[in-house]
Amino acid sequence: MPAPVPPLPSPQLAAVEDAPSEQPVSGAGHRLRLTLLMAGSCLPILGAVLIAPVLPRMRDHFAGTPGVEALVPMALTIPALSLALLAPFAGIVVDRLGRKRLLVIATALYAVVGTSPLWLDSLGAIVAGRALVGVVEAAIMTCCTTLIGDYYSGRQRDRYLAMQTMCASISATAFFVLGGAAGSAGWRTPFWAYAVSLLLAPAMAAFLPRPRPTGNTTAPSPVAPTAPSPAVLPEPARRPFPWRPLAGTCALTVFGAVLFYTVQVEMAFLLDDMGVTDPGMIGLAIAASSLATVLGAVVFTRLGRTPDAWLPVVFALCALGFAVIWLAPGPVVLTVGAMINCFGGGIMLPSLLTLALSKLDYADRGRGTGLWTGSFFIGQFICPLVVLALTSAVGSLTGALGVLALAGSVGAVALGLARRRRVPLTAG
Repeated sequence: MPAPVPPLPSPQLAAVEDAPSEQPVSGAGHRLRLTLLMAGSCLPILGAVLIAPVLPRMRDHFAGTPGVEALVPMALTIPALSLALLAPFAGIVVDRLGRKRLLVIATALYAVVGTSPLWLDSLGAIVAGRALVGVVEAAIMTCCTTLIGDYYSGRQRDRYLAMQTMCASISATAFFVLGGAAGSAGWRTPFWAYAVSLLLAPAMAAFLPRPRPTGNTTAPSPVAPTAPSPAVLPEPARRPFPWRPLAGTCALTVFGAVLFYTVQVEMAFLLDDMGVTDPGMIGLAIAASSLATVLGAVVFTRLGRTPDAWLPVVFALCALGFAVIWLAPGPVVLTVGAMINCFGGGIMLPSLLTLALSKLDYADRGRGTGLWTGSFFIGQFICPLVVLALTSAVGSLTGALGVLALAGSVGAVALGLARRRRVPLTAG
């Protein structure tokens, strides 16, 4: 069995690892399977943005509750924190309990904990229920991503991982609109949307096939043909879990998530500082940046470059976007900078996830995917804190983005130099 692969595997190595299972999947069953996995992948996005438009109404409803100013925003953000902290443990459960079984259970529970604010009258209990939403989201996200890695391989797998990014960006906009529309009937109304998972859970149980181990973990022993008896066949050795190379990818993912989410979190404040206060105009600018994320994911699927070839480019694009925002004289140029940044982010996310999956055997895929997912959401959670600290240090929000532009540039150069060092080694 091969030893743990080094960080940022070469294109040739990735091709060798994927070669045994490079079988494109098609047909009606495949399309239904893919639809269910993409729908499941959108559920954590539902938890992240659906109730954002009704937070002021929640605050008014619980105005007499001590700590309401902190607890109401926490109801929105705590699922992401729970997901970040628990996704690695969810990955361990995925490998031991089984991907499909855990996905069906978690999707059904999602409806129960997601709709709990409909009948809870305590703000503290609602926040606790929202924390449980993050727990089941960790299981759902890890299972869906792991199953994509199980069902597909090579270029087809890369395309569907990029499709996750596309679906997440599109669904975030749709859920924000849905939450605002439903919120006009009362702050509790948007929580009914969580019940949609009751439709998904039985469909997943019925139509998602149980994945089978493939690749190196099930390869027969080289001595099997000459062994005297099947009873004494040596069991295939299992390679150790690739902690070191995966740790590097996860650390890079935390950094990449900060670069990706900064624009999304701070866009409204940046425009407000330039005098743009109309919610419609702010929403249009945010929608344009979301569209750029989708376009980036499409480019990732179409061009077919390997992750280690993409990463220096996309970190440079994110840095360029920050620099344009930093120097922008007006809201139009600022929006262009945001689109550049988000375009790079749309390529970055599937590149990092594809890179992580390339290091994992079937038996380790749940745990590795959980570690990557946790890293990504840790980056999302700390993003506002990083921007706040930089703003305090340099004196302005745009100045903080200038610092991130420098950090992204350093990352792009470091990744480019690392790749140049690997290519001669691979050629030799």
